[in-house]
Amino acid sequence: MTILLLTTGLALFAPLRAPSPALAPADPACVTMNTKNLPLDKRKSPLDSTSFTVGGKTVKVCYGRPSLRGRQMLGGDAVPFGKIWRTGANEPTMIHATGPITVAGLKLPAGSYSLYTVPGNAEWEVVVNRSITQWGEESGYTAEVQKQELGRAKVKPEATSAPVERFTIRTEPASGEAQAMVLEWEKTRVRIPVSK
Repeated sequence: MTILLLTTGLALFAPLRAPSPALAPADPACVTMNTKNLPLDKRKSPLDSTSFTVGGKTVKVCYGRPSLRGRQMLGGDAVPFGKIWRTGANEPTMIHATGPITVAGLKLPAGSYSLYTVPGNAEWEVVVNRSITQWGEESGYTAEVQKQELGRAKVKPEATSAPVERFTIRTEPASGEAQAMVLEWEKTRVRIPVSK
């Protein structure tokens, strides 16, 4: 569980209680829901984050970064098309927003959310969920977790010019004050629009 702390105009996300040093992330704003008690320095897929601003509000995306290591991932056994995916590794990808934002057309109040996707060859489904306490394994996306969905939206994938070894989420400017949250892995790129 996270709380939003506002200090002299800066928004920071912090845990309700400090995690043990072995589990503390390098970035204190990426609060992990580490139900597996997996030390961050022992993970094959490291925790990473990206931050950006939309309409004067800070948005932070925290995610695990799996690598290909010679495997086919998207559309393969690990991340099959048409099935829910945690959009990274370990915990599900988390979005923390200091104010209201719109993700792929879905209106979100200020707060923290989990981001799942359903990859496909011709389109991806973006799933935003209020539940942030579950571990990311897709089998843990229970009916109870699914009931907490804020909504689903569809976006189109595109091909990258070169393979991307490690799953990456970055941002790039879109129209006006909007940003695109860009997911890249293997030979696939997906742009998820984020606006105020």
